[in-house]
Amino acid sequence: MAKRRHPLHPDAPLYHTDHARPVSRRDFLRQGFIGGTGLVTGGALLSLLANPRLARAALPQDILDMASAAGCPIGGVVGGRIPFICFDLAGGANTIGSNVLAGGRGGPLDLLSTAGYSKMGLPGDMVPGGVETNPPMNGPNGDTITSNGDWTDTTLGLPFHSDSAFLRGILNRLNLADAAKVNGAVIPARSDNDTGNNPHNPMYGIARVGAGGDVASLIGSRNSESGGNSMAPSMLIDPTLRPTKVDRPSDVTGLVDTGDLTSVLSDPDDVRAVMEAAVRISNAKIDRVDTKLSDDAAARNLARCGYFKASDLTDRFVGVNIDPAADPDIVGPNGIFSQDEFDGDGEFRKAASVMKMVIDGHAGAGTIAMGGFDYHTGDRAVGEVRDLRAGRCMGACLEYAARRGSPLMIYVFSDGSVASNGSLDNSIEGRGKGVWTGDNSSTAGAFFLVYNPGGQPQLIGATEAEQARHQQLGWFRADGSVETAATPAANNVNLLVQTLLLNYLALHGETGSYASYFGNDLGNAAMMDSLTAFQPIV
Repeated sequence: MAKRRHPLHPDAPLYHTDHARPVSRRDFLRQGFIGGTGLVTGGALLSLLANPRLARAALPQDILDMASAAGCPIGGVVGGRIPFICFDLAGGANTIGSNVLAGGRGGPLDLLSTAGYSKMGLPGDMVPGGVETNPPMNGPNGDTITSNGDWTDTTLGLPFHSDSAFLRGILNRLNLADAAKVNGAVIPARSDNDTGNNPHNPMYGIARVGAGGDVASLIGSRNSESGGNSMAPSMLIDPTLRPTKVDRPSDVTGLVDTGDLTSVLSDPDDVRAVMEAAVRISNAKIDRVDTKLSDDAAARNLARCGYFKASDLTDRFVGVNIDPAADPDIVGPNGIFSQDEFDGDGEFRKAASVMKMVIDGHAGAGTIAMGGFDYHTGDRAVGEVRDLRAGRCMGACLEYAARRGSPLMIYVFSDGSVASNGSLDNSIEGRGKGVWTGDNSSTAGAFFLVYNPGGQPQLIGATEAEQARHQQLGWFRADGSVETAATPAANNVNLLVQTLLLNYLALHGETGSYASYFGNDLGNAAMMDSLTAFQPIV
């Protein structure tokens, strides 16, 4: 009798006999030896007054004038761009076929061959277009979620496989009324397997076009140049915008530390008054200091800025509750996470910290890096469990944006992908799907979802056929392999990032300014139009 196997815990490390032993931080992350767990000690920033993207208070005019004269930017000015969060699934996650659907030239529902879907982990009786036999899912409020009846689901606009673990996770957190205001697009594109050297991360580009926060421009859950596992394209990197590490609430409380005055003075107005007086006194004294430096004025202004920024943070955040665990929209009976979930899972705490900073306007963009997606472990269950949790984190971000009435773009990518040889895992968690038997970059791709509080984002195109081609930027061959000649992005990760940035600008109605930010690497106007998914939402 066969021994019964239990799927690995989502945080358990992955051991592969055909992989070298991990030697770098990225190796440890993709195989799940290290993760983004964190102790809940504080939290991301709460919304400030009625509009969560506006600063709470303003410094007196004389201090603002002194800061302006010193060239010191303060005041919590944000970029006015759509909040942006990317999910960096380290290790080569399955994205296409068993999760997001992608097809031939005609779009996601231009179906591939049965052998192609088998390569993507779907057995013959679960391929899109067939008769569906699985029971309906339940949403976070007990809503019945039904698919299209043919193993496809368009609840989020972008077609998913109806038994996608990403989809099940997203709809486990996102209310159906909010899901109706989501749409997305998929980008078939190869990238190298099991390496952090893929320049996948687009955040520097997001900052270049003006996204910013009132505390940090960029944040990421990894202490790396990109803020995640994969690299950022070298031509986009700006050392002055290096992402600030945020993977736990205590990282955020350090960003807005208002000092020990709060333990002495109970009235926030008294704390502000003391800090403002200190700024005025210090500003006067700096003029009397002999710096003995050749650029004396620059040195004085740098010193002044330290005082101005300390007073600015105090002015805006003293007395403000910065603990996400106290936010009923995030944790509790009516929250996105239950108390037990939030306390027991570091990935949920990480997602909550990043999403709150970005959506509330305290950072322009954020990366959530999740480890352990190198899950070709000779079964299907391990991958399903990890994809499900990733989907819940994606859904949490979308639902939090909905509760804040804020638009949001989320982008999901991974370094490479996996493939199946057709053998099945019939365990409960394996769900009768194809076993992941090895890395395979030919099945790779990325996707993005957009939430618009004003209504579902509309695809470009006058007919359904045109819209389908804009919803899938590239295509797959019938055998389940990326057609590498379909688009500039299909076989070049740098251009995949630029395709994503083009679509971010398109949501603002600014595709015409793309070349001024990033050059002409994507080709002529006709090619750029074919690589654009949505009409503007802003």
